[in-house]
Amino acid sequence: MFFSAGATLQQCQQRRDTQPLDALETRLLLSHVLGLSRIELITQSERVISATEAAQLDALFQRRIDGEPMAYILGQREFYGLMFHVSPAVLIPRPDTELLVELALQRLPPSGSVVDLGTGSGAIAVVLAQQRPDAAVTALDLSAAALDIARANASRHGTQVRFLQSDWYSALQQQNCEKFDLIVANPPYIVQGDIHLSQGDLRFEPIDALTDHADGLSALRRIITDAPQHLAADGWLLMEHGYDQAAAVRQLLTVQGFREAQSWHDLSDIQRVSGARRPL
Repeated sequence: MFFSAGATLQQCQQRRDTQPLDALETRLLLSHVLGLSRIELITQSERVISATEAAQLDALFQRRIDGEPMAYILGQREFYGLMFHVSPAVLIPRPDTELLVELALQRLPPSGSVVDLGTGSGAIAVVLAQQRPDAAVTALDLSAAALDIARANASRHGTQVRFLQSDWYSALQQQNCEKFDLIVANPPYIVQGDIHLSQGDLRFEPIDALTDHADGLSALRRIITDAPQHLAADGWLLMEHGYDQAAAVRQLLTVQGFREAQSWHDLSDIQRVSGARRPL
């Protein structure tokens, strides 16, 4: 066992010999189980943990030691300054995707409309709606479980987002091919069999949201091919993709007749997002 009933909070955080997690993760798990802030962990350092709390902490520590992502253990992750509910039904929002949000905010016209394809936790759509309450935001996902989480996140942050269950654009076809000023997407783009799928956090995330079970470009191809009928005049299509896919995505956009095809670098100087304007 990592924790013992009767130990103080100070002892729980100092027993590095029996706790294989780093200080930050230890503190986060203590805060989660005990319902205390970082400051309260300090000011209540002599508080004694109960047998029930010790058992809960041991269980969470073991999950983390087994490799489960902290976001799933805690049930939430920060993205663009907001906290989002997450579960194994959705991908964990990552800082790299904030580039897609920034680009979208720059290109979304006043009182414009935007659709987020494969919304997952709803992070992109909710941030757009929070930052731009004048915009009409729609979010699509094939997974009913993901949409439940996305709706909860929209409610958590008091944002107005329309959610539709959809296999990419299929629900929009039923809406008389509704057009938007902006389309954004963070689709599955990892190549089938990529070794990273069996490493780190990816082992615990929904496989269908990570890989297209093909060459990594099939979802991007479909999004690009069908986008023109759902984009308003001069509308932008923006997509996140893999670290080595920018040139291929720009080529797909160009072949489809899109204008101003280009890619943008993330904080690691990787071409992470590519996009272009609707064909004339």
